[in-house]
Amino acid sequence: MRAFVLTGPGEYAVQEVAAPVAGPGEVVVDVERVGVCGTDVEFFTGAMAYLHQGHAAYPMRLGHEWAGRVAAVGDGVDTGWLGRRVMGDTMLGCGTCRRCLRGRRHVCEKRQEVGIRGDRPGALAERLAVPASSLHALPDAVDAVLGALVEPGGNALRAAEAAAPRPGDRVLVLGPGTIGLLAAMFLRTTGAEVHLMGSTGSSLAFARALGFEHVWSGDSLPDLPYDAVVDASNAAHLPDRALDVVEPSGRVVYIGLAGEPSRIDTRTLALKDVTAVGILSASPGLDATIRAYAAGSVDPRPLVAATVGLDGAGPVLSGERPPGAGPGPKIHVDPRSG
Repeated sequence: MRAFVLTGPGEYAVQEVAAPVAGPGEVVVDVERVGVCGTDVEFFTGAMAYLHQGHAAYPMRLGHEWAGRVAAVGDGVDTGWLGRRVMGDTMLGCGTCRRCLRGRRHVCEKRQEVGIRGDRPGALAERLAVPASSLHALPDAVDAVLGALVEPGGNALRAAEAAAPRPGDRVLVLGPGTIGLLAAMFLRTTGAEVHLMGSTGSSLAFARALGFEHVWSGDSLPDLPYDAVVDASNAAHLPDRALDVVEPSGRVVYIGLAGEPSRIDTRTLALKDVTAVGILSASPGLDATIRAYAAGSVDPRPLVAATVGLDGAGPVLSGERPPGAGPGPKIHVDPRSG
């Protein structure tokens, strides 16, 4: 089969590789859509921390935001999965440690992460092998485009839930990228007044086009009481600003990751009686995200600016926008289209 293989920082090729075989407890999926994520870009540039911590190494196959159809099942897997449309959890815990046994496999010390960690190949290929235990069935209302947006949506949903807004609360989202916009969409369903802060005119204009009225640059952010702040940015200085602008007894949710260490003053955290929450994974939020997409309460389709084939994945990872791409922040790959 054809697969996109990252061989080093900025080095890649679409190669013919052996098609996966479903081992015991596994399925093989025909991949229909894959989302390109900021984590993938970090692997492309060589900046991703896992490369320097021994959790990942080149060559590697990226792709952890995916949807497809089950084509084969291994020993011990219910044959009812055959032909079903699915997406899969990125985080594959060992299943036996204390964290896994407590339902926290997404923070298992020995976990694999599809397309990211532990030499588990990702979905930038025509076929993908994953454990059947990681699968989530997609209803008819959730097509391949929406299916490949479930994983980022699960992260964003968890961030929105961690903000714990009540109707009438004012919530500020920092960073109107894919995760920030998805978090804002989920927050909007709670009846909260959602504000977004970004740094580029195009991203702010796109947020307004999605129906968000309260959109600001860093310089124009009004001095208002924000009951919760979600930092979905990659800016090292914004975690501290989130803590600065949140109301006393409010909540700050950290889901964005900067390329260098961020600093906050824990004295401010304590003296303002603020609750701070970190979000790592979509795992606990996948089913609720699928339900929200199926019901239409959240529609992330406008976030997808373009869909390219495997041959277009490299240029996208290097920062190129496909010809004719729309204004959204997300690019999808269809491995079947070349």
